[in-house]
Amino acid sequence: MAASKVYFTSFKATSHENLLQKLHRLMKTAGFEEIDFEEKYAAIKIHFGEYGNLSFLRPNYAKVVADYVKELGGKPFLTDCNTLYVGSRKNALDHLDTAYVNGFSPLQTGCHVIIGDGLKGTDETIVPINQKYVKEAKIGHAIMDADIFISLTHFKGHEMAGFGGAIKNIGMGCGSRAGKMEQHCEGKPSVDQAGCVGCGACSKICAHGAPVIENGKASIDHDKCVGCGRCLAVCPKNVISADFSDSIALLNYRMAEYSLAVCQGRPCFHVSLICDVSPNCDCHAENDIPIVPNIGMLASFDPVALDQACADLCNQMPAVVGSILDDNVKNEKIMGKYAVAKNKAACVDDNSGARDNFYLTHPDTEWESCLNHAAEIGLGTREYELKRI
Repeated sequence: MAASKVYFTSFKATSHENLLQKLHRLMKTAGFEEIDFEEKYAAIKIHFGEYGNLSFLRPNYAKVVADYVKELGGKPFLTDCNTLYVGSRKNALDHLDTAYVNGFSPLQTGCHVIIGDGLKGTDETIVPINQKYVKEAKIGHAIMDADIFISLTHFKGHEMAGFGGAIKNIGMGCGSRAGKMEQHCEGKPSVDQAGCVGCGACSKICAHGAPVIENGKASIDHDKCVGCGRCLAVCPKNVISADFSDSIALLNYRMAEYSLAVCQGRPCFHVSLICDVSPNCDCHAENDIPIVPNIGMLASFDPVALDQACADLCNQMPAVVGSILDDNVKNEKIMGKYAVAKNKAACVDDNSGARDNFYLTHPDTEWESCLNHAAEIGLGTREYELKRI
């Protein structure tokens, strides 16, 4: 596959062009207007940020994208799917409240917010893809209903996938609750019985008789469980959770295949902003200081090339003083492990900026398996030409 074009601009601004205008110009230069938006529904996939987190993308950026879609005759909406974990975005009502608190209201962004997988995370479309790890992806119905798909991604570190880029935003972010469970594990939740009160809400919602109440405590029969996630949504004590038992590589493979399910067969466009590069996902109810300085905005039709370009740019940057990355770089044990993992004699910055800042932030993770698999299944290519504007 030929190298993909990835367009880049820094966060430098002038009195003649602010950052919002610059984002518009970046998208235009990258070919946004090649898409026919006339009377088409356009899903803009974004992370609204967990309540308490402040590193998510400002809603002003979402407004630029939404306004541009409307300028071209389209009908945009912002979207994300409910979370698998307990938090402020577990169901559509709480999710909308959090989105609005964080500034993603129609008045501020110029378009409506639709939670892609419905009230309780079960409104999904089954998308056959027949890949090695996923045969049928479970994607939020509203996202699959859209004619055009746009990802607007906050590029950051991630405690499981190494980094959270376009593929993470698309694959994991667009999965319904059952889809998220399938990517994270074998799709079977369990009960923390210490906090269970035996109310039976889980058994009442289950169509397969998987939750069983014994001695005032619930447990889930994994032989009967189909991984729909309904019990997670209704538990009043939030003591039902998915078992994150699979390897990082399997998570990455499934995430890539879910991204393919979302993107195949319709026009797609991808924008990533490398700013406030927090070490962890915006799903956290807190955000630590960034691991690297702000870098810029990137856009491409290819999400794989986009993620690779973002990673390369981040890996050329020094650690922000006092960050987790900075602490780990000074840790001889972690740097020694890095040397072994990367088969290097020493772990110091070289002229190519080859140090893997994401591995050093979370030494138990890796991200290359995701991009390698995404390229293998035809989602895009890791080879790119960076076009600076």
